[in-house]
Amino acid sequence: MSSVAVIGSGPNGLAAAAVAARAGLEVTVYEANDSIGGAARTVPLEGSAARFDLGSAVHPMALQSQAFKELGIVDQVDFIVPPMSFAHVIHGGRTVHAWRDLERTGAELGREGAAYTRLLGPLAARMDELADTLLNPLLKVPAHPKTLALFGAAAAAGMGLKELASGKCERAAALYAGCAAHVAGGSRGPANAGAGLFLAASAHAKGWPVPRGGSQAISAALAGQATSRGGAIRTGIRIESLDQLAEDVVLLDTSAESAARIAGRRIPQKLSKALGTVRRSPGSCVVHFVLSEPVPWTDPALSQTATVHLGGTAAQVGRVERQARRRPAGKPFVIVAQPSLFDDSRAPAGRQVLWAYCHVPLGSGADMKAEISSMIEQAAPGFGDLVLESHVVTAKGLEAQNAALVGGDISGGTMDLLGSIRRPVFSSDPWYLQSKGLYLISSAAPPGPSVHGMGGWLGAKSMLRREFGIV
Repeated sequence: MSSVAVIGSGPNGLAAAAVAARAGLEVTVYEANDSIGGAARTVPLEGSAARFDLGSAVHPMALQSQAFKELGIVDQVDFIVPPMSFAHVIHGGRTVHAWRDLERTGAELGREGAAYTRLLGPLAARMDELADTLLNPLLKVPAHPKTLALFGAAAAAGMGLKELASGKCERAAALYAGCAAHVAGGSRGPANAGAGLFLAASAHAKGWPVPRGGSQAISAALAGQATSRGGAIRTGIRIESLDQLAEDVVLLDTSAESAARIAGRRIPQKLSKALGTVRRSPGSCVVHFVLSEPVPWTDPALSQTATVHLGGTAAQVGRVERQARRRPAGKPFVIVAQPSLFDDSRAPAGRQVLWAYCHVPLGSGADMKAEISSMIEQAAPGFGDLVLESHVVTAKGLEAQNAALVGGDISGGTMDLLGSIRRPVFSSDPWYLQSKGLYLISSAAPPGPSVHGMGGWLGAKSMLRREFGIV
């Protein structure tokens, strides 16, 4: 039986292991940490009785993922979909709501609603085709050219809304800008606009779900798909060189830089240099809170969503995001997740878990707890009085938790237009490392970041075709 090694047990690594095991290959996953999941882990911190998502807590792409559908993850994990996908606090406690129901969202936006629904309605209606297009490499003949053309036109319109029309459509532009700001760096380019559009459209198609039991539930389901077919998972083993492995084929769910180091001279020098010099997005600083009760938002409707954006107008969001490339912002754009409103498994009875982060310069050691807390306090007076615990993970700390998050960059490399297409190089088979049996399957390869497993699924499919002739 042919053997396959998977280095790293994030969702991409575990998805790849499941694909390989299903094909009848002998698969072993090697994980440096003591638990699986990479950034999709849910664990206690510093002796807390609560459990915290180390990476993202809300997963908009999980319900769009072809990998999760084919591997049965969508059915195995209890994805809880709040009625409001996200909210955006503009200023003075004034909020805008993105309900899953697009018509309701448009109605609340008043005179701005028509522009918002015209922008997102056609994409939400074609979400399956859109996901099939965007969660695949961009350097391929599109399976749905009409949907791609519609998306391109909508991205241009979204750029106009965010950058040019935000004064006339303040609330609609703020909703859209908050989604675009999930991509760090404050880019005004088409890739940023497209990413924001995809996120916003998903909010009105299938919603932004919270997995019951935390992100770990996704990782556990993926691992089960691999081990139930004979795959093995070995934790606490750090692979620094291919010399440590006896397997014929190696799939790397690692950073591009780690892939170059592990592969060594097995890959061409030009490719090794490209992997070792990946352009990086800003890092992130995450704060995990335990509260004595739910956040006392000025707008009580925010109890109906798991995701709240704090950052003001579209212009303000863009400005602080661009600043975060160089220095921490005094009033950063903050993404808040409150999963325990919908999943009581996260914290002891009567307690709440809150997860919040902002972008900071790459590799920064800045502790942003005060700034993040202040932003929450402005939208929820009295918040500070409810804090029982706080656990800060700086950008440096994120890399210490997970070596794939270089400098705290959670995107696997810059997600501008160039970084989306050249990921890590221009290629019709971007996972193949130009050396027999070696593949990069992490978020550093297409289709990029988010918890969807598509990099691992597609990379493993490439491996099966190239190495074994399995289509």
